[in-house]
Amino acid sequence: MNNKPEIKIGIVAVSRDCFPESLSVNRRKALVEAYKNKYDAADIYECPVCIVESEIHMQQALEDIRKAGCNALCVYLGNFGPEISETMLAKYFDGPKMFVAAAEETSANGGLVGNRGDAYCGMLNASYNLKLRGVKAYIPDYPVGTADECADMIHEFLPVARAVYALNNLKIISFGPRPNNFLACNAPINQLYNLGVEIEENSELDLFESYNKHAGDERIPSVVKSMEDELGAGNKKPEILSKLAQYELTLLDWIEAHKGSRKYVAIAGKCWPAFQTQFGFVPCYVNSRLTKIGIPVACEVDIYGAVSEYIGVCVSQKPVTLLDINNTVPADIYNDDIAGKFPYTHKDTFMGFHCGNTASCLVKEPEMKFQRIMKRNLEPDSEPNISRGTLEGDIVDGNITFFRFQSTADAQLKGYIAEGEVLPVATRSFGSIGIFAINEMGRFYRHVLVQKNYPHHGAVAFGHYGKAIFDTLKYLGVEDLEFNR
Repeated sequence: MNNKPEIKIGIVAVSRDCFPESLSVNRRKALVEAYKNKYDAADIYECPVCIVESEIHMQQALEDIRKAGCNALCVYLGNFGPEISETMLAKYFDGPKMFVAAAEETSANGGLVGNRGDAYCGMLNASYNLKLRGVKAYIPDYPVGTADECADMIHEFLPVARAVYALNNLKIISFGPRPNNFLACNAPINQLYNLGVEIEENSELDLFESYNKHAGDERIPSVVKSMEDELGAGNKKPEILSKLAQYELTLLDWIEAHKGSRKYVAIAGKCWPAFQTQFGFVPCYVNSRLTKIGIPVACEVDIYGAVSEYIGVCVSQKPVTLLDINNTVPADIYNDDIAGKFPYTHKDTFMGFHCGNTASCLVKEPEMKFQRIMKRNLEPDSEPNISRGTLEGDIVDGNITFFRFQSTADAQLKGYIAEGEVLPVATRSFGSIGIFAINEMGRFYRHVLVQKNYPHHGAVAFGHYGKAIFDTLKYLGVEDLEFNR
């Protein structure tokens, strides 16, 4: 299942009728050539039908880019631009859109007399008209540039467009209410519907029934073989794999049967406490395998966590994970392994943890183990049985972006983004876990995470994707956006 979109951006040049149309034509051609010289030509489509100067031209361009299969739009102001028709084009295009504009060129024929375009001015009117029409559009930080610079802007828009388009075609499938004593991830879902996300809420009893119907499924041995190959020497609980394979097939079949009209899916699943006693295992490893193939599974029915993860998948085009902002780094570990070796204070560090849901490609020497916290409660005096099924190991070191998209109790959207890294330092602990370092984390923890009432779950993208995630959340209408300062 391909669970994230391919984006094709239609580039439509516009022109105000009292300016030379040739400016927009030639500048569009130069922009397209610059993009193809630097990036994948399949990302873009040059609309050749017309230069948009009027509403009729707008309709013609709209029809052309639709026929070309474009699912994102770039309105390019080759000169001042027609503020009405260009913003109508954005309004009627069903998909993410951006506006960029051409910088002046004194070397062109006519220089700043015959060929001055004034797109710097036109961008102001475009933004004003977008607001009047209630149209969301991506406008880069410095939206007026040369052909090369505008090509870079379009390329920066790609991950934003991918995430925005995907959310408009996303279904979140959830199973079960949140566990007792777990109000932390409770948030109104109304805003997700406003963004175009569809949500299907199911009982964990429905899932259990479907799981039981998959008993003896002829595909189970092949899934077990896939798990064995993935785990290798880390296959410490081989006797549980058939149950986990049965559960994986249950989820995949549920997705196919229930995604309906939507193209993409993420899951918010129930994972404790009754899950273990009824299913006979913990679902962490299966969750990690789905996340590895681009279907994020958020623990503890965290719907906004699932959406956050999915944004990370679309932006990074790599597996992500969801972790608790969990515990401090002991002073002896900090003093022995971090102080003087890395440019972080003790308060800049913390451990991110979850029971065993992180994809095997993101964990060093992953091993199939058991959920220690659940075992304490459910089988304290026996060998692990119903608590088996976690994928454990220290998380791979390298750059990360820790972030979350969230709704408040009164249904206001907010979010945070913090770039940092996972340090190459052993955790000496259990679960999927790593030592994270984020500049000014102590201040960020108190004055953002605590002060603004964020839950303990955070999504992790592996790489520095702060700008793209920030721009995505801005596009979605999030005004309360925080980052580590």
